[in-house]
Amino acid sequence: MATEPTSRHQNGATRQPAHAHAAQGQVPRQSLRPQQPTGPRRRTHRPGLAAILSIVPGLGQLYNRRWIKGMLFLGLAAAAAGLLYEFMNIGFWGLATLGTIPQLDDSRTLLVQGLLSLIVAAFLLAFYAYNIVDARRDARRLQAGWRIPSVKENFHAAWDRGFPYYMVLPVFFILAFVVVFPLLFMIALAFTNYNLYNSPPAKLLDWVGLANFRTLLTEPIWRSSLLSVLSWTIVWTFVATTLQIGLAMFLAVLVNDARVRFKRLIRTVFILPWAVPSFVTILIFAAMFNDDFGAVNRELLAPFGVSLPWMSDPLWARVTIILIQIWLGFPFVFALFSGVLQSISRDWYEAADVDGGSRWHKFRFITLPHVLYATAPLLIMQYAGNFNNFNIIYLFNEGGPPVRGQTAGGTDILISWVYKLTFENNNYKMAAAISIIMGLIVAVFAFFQFTRSRSYREEKMY
Repeated sequence: MATEPTSRHQNGATRQPAHAHAAQGQVPRQSLRPQQPTGPRRRTHRPGLAAILSIVPGLGQLYNRRWIKGMLFLGLAAAAAGLLYEFMNIGFWGLATLGTIPQLDDSRTLLVQGLLSLIVAAFLLAFYAYNIVDARRDARRLQAGWRIPSVKENFHAAWDRGFPYYMVLPVFFILAFVVVFPLLFMIALAFTNYNLYNSPPAKLLDWVGLANFRTLLTEPIWRSSLLSVLSWTIVWTFVATTLQIGLAMFLAVLVNDARVRFKRLIRTVFILPWAVPSFVTILIFAAMFNDDFGAVNRELLAPFGVSLPWMSDPLWARVTIILIQIWLGFPFVFALFSGVLQSISRDWYEAADVDGGSRWHKFRFITLPHVLYATAPLLIMQYAGNFNNFNIIYLFNEGGPPVRGQTAGGTDILISWVYKLTFENNNYKMAAAISIIMGLIVAVFAFFQFTRSRSYREEKMY
């Protein structure tokens, strides 16, 4: 049997034959290089022609001798043109006109079909762009002398390179139709005249541009309502959340003190309000604070000759709601803080005692930094959750009491005001406009918080 000759480098090292690399699980470096092209093939295969042919999806791939991919792209394009042309044609027409014949054309259906057509068109355009880029890229490789891979090789290469995308793509499709589509529908309604007195299919909707936003900012009743609800929403979010966090911090530090006995029992008692469903607690408090028959007025304040309008006066109603939210919200934060406090090493406090640190200094420089460092993201979520805390506002007194000269109640926050405008007043256009403003506020707050998080700063470094 003939043996493969070996040769030596200038430094005396022996160069191993190719099969020795394969036996060791290594691929020779020369096998990773593209094959040398034949003369006429290198000159005649043109990437520009492949891109031009890809105007019809699949022809560029066929030009590159990627027969299966080309037929697949051509078949998908033909199927999309045959099945979606009618749907998208009506969709774009309906999106532009919102119908032309009352009682026959339903503007809502046409708007839905038009928005779905936009989403489908976005996916089709992405596929079309990929088809052109793919044909041009393969043509450049063939021009450079790359060998056309077999079906098996192409499948393995595509699977290895695109596995993360294949896993994300189904979720992306679901989000597009479950999250993006309802959001687009809500945004579109803000630019129409859809209300109780102009409802399809009896009447057609019209595009009105920024008229709803001008009404919201210029007409006295809407402007006063927006300013009142927005200011109360901010006050409610900041005061209620800060007080529940402060109370939880105070109780957690107090219970964590070494001199306190029966810690488990005390922690269990403090967490009990969290174990009761919140809507049950809210309804019980609503009955207790009722102006006429509530236990607070009849049993607690009546002996002193005092009866407060807990639900009929906007100021007292707001105070009551804040107190209820503190009761509902502090157990979760208390449990969170208790777990963090137990993880702080006692050596820190012993070192502070040696240095003569007071209780305040130990709290300020040891306890508080450790707690906030570990719980800051969850505390921010508490603020975001209370900003849209619909349950307590609506279940307590449905956002009341009514306020003269406003379309919102005395305790309505933005989310409860939008709910009333939508389901009680059927004023969809104004509800959609307010939802856009509310969404912008939340988006700005979330972006501001995210850009200052450690994960964002670490990702930006790479």
